[in-house]
Amino acid sequence: MKVMNNIEIIDLGLYFDGNLVFSDFHIGYEEALNKEGILVPRFQFESIIKRLDKIFLKLNKKKIDKIIINGDIKHEFGTISEQEWRHTLRLLDYLLKKCDEVVLIKGNHDTILGPIAEKRNVKVLDYYLISNKKISIKKEALNKNKKIDNKKNEILIIHGDKVPDENLLKNADTIIIGHEHPAVSIKEGPRAELFKCFLKGKYQRKNLIVQPSFNLVTEGTDVIKEELLSPFLKQNLDDFEVYVVADKVYGFGRLKNMK
Repeated sequence: MKVMNNIEIIDLGLYFDGNLVFSDFHIGYEEALNKEGILVPRFQFESIIKRLDKIFLKLNKKKIDKIIINGDIKHEFGTISEQEWRHTLRLLDYLLKKCDEVVLIKGNHDTILGPIAEKRNVKVLDYYLISNKKISIKKEALNKNKKIDNKKNEILIIHGDKVPDENLLKNADTIIIGHEHPAVSIKEGPRAELFKCFLKGKYQRKNLIVQPSFNLVTEGTDVIKEELLSPFLKQNLDDFEVYVVADKVYGFGRLKNMK
């Protein structure tokens, strides 16, 4: 399902112009829970690979130049757990076979990520900017005799735990964030079930897309009922559009209609 222009939702990922974006895997989450005395089975890594397999089948041989992880590929803040070492490296090995390059955006959980990234020669960046080619081409067609400033057509991929400098934001037409782990509860009779979802709205007159987490242990934060963390979302979200990820992606319209 297309969320806007050339940006397409493929299950828990976003695909556009040869780029595939995921967010918030939180590898090592089960081990962290085990250390707190919460006994949960360590099933997440196998579930992640199975779900990724399905996503790549849905892409149906589309060209993938880059896979971008938009923050929090691992869970622990101040250390690298044994599970994180093993499974993060295995995840990187899997993804590197699917594309030309993997880029890691630094999330708030990624305080110690460098040693893992260095093992696979993967870049760790604070943000990533991509030219929005379709918008640039469309503007060029409308303004054949005018010089086009492509810098204003960029897609900014940033984790979302903090708002960057205005100089970075000013050239972005679209912002893609993670961090919030958005989900919505859907009622059917007396029963309500929580589903991961994408949100699409505006931030300072720019398009804003919020990705759900790829953490398969938990669905995420109910954006209708719970307090939100990202400074990008400290606003009225009633007019944000909701795309629920279930057996397929469903457009549910505006968030205010789900309350």
